[in-house]
Parts: sequence; structure tokens; C-alpha cells
Amino acid sequence: VQLQASGGGLVQPGGSLRLSCAASRNVLTFKSMAWYRQATGKEREWLARIAANGQTDYADSVKGRFTISRDIAKNTLNLQMNSLNPEDTAVYYCHGNRGAHYWGQGTQVTVSS
Repeated sequence: VQLQASGGGLVQPGGSLRLSCAASRNVLTFKSMAWYRQATGKEREWLARIAANGQTDYADSVKGRFTISRDIAKNTLNLQMNSLNPEDTAVYYCHGNRGAHYWGQGTQVTVSS
């Protein structure tokens, strides 16, 4: 199973960015999928999760700003990020749980003016 994250880049404060994670398996075969991030010098932080039944939950730090979703036809996991601020700068990782755990390679998001 492979996960390939993309969509990172440089964005100004207050801007938006959409991350995608392409899965090599049907996304509905995952018990859950999630997004994490890791800023320089900090531990990896869980951000958002979507369960197999579509239920979502979010960390307080991103609730109301980030939205996790799946595109079943494209086998992708997405993260829509709005109202970005410099504290959101990090490498973002997608994760999939099929009993075994899988990680994407990470995509850099930099929020700066």
C-alpha cells in the first residue's frame, strides 16, 4: 500500500491550500485515514481523521479551518486548509490504517508573507 501526498507550497497568511493524498488502494478499505503535521523541532501532531463510515474529527488547533474529505472515485484523501497562519508551517503527512499503518512521504506547507 502506498500513499502519495501532494499540494504543499508557499502561501500568505490568511490564504488557503488543498492537500491531496493518493492511495494505491480503495480508500474505503481503510479503517481510517488521517492528516498529521510536524513542524521543525516539534513532535508530529495529529490534525484530522476520517473513519470508514465517513465520520470526521479534528484537533482543536484546526477545527473550523481545516476540512478532511475523501474522493472515492479518485482514491484520494484531501485536506482543505483555510485561514492559514505562520504556525501552520510544517511538513504534512497523510496516514492510512488498514490494520497495518501506512504513511505518505510528507509535503511541505510554508505560511509566510
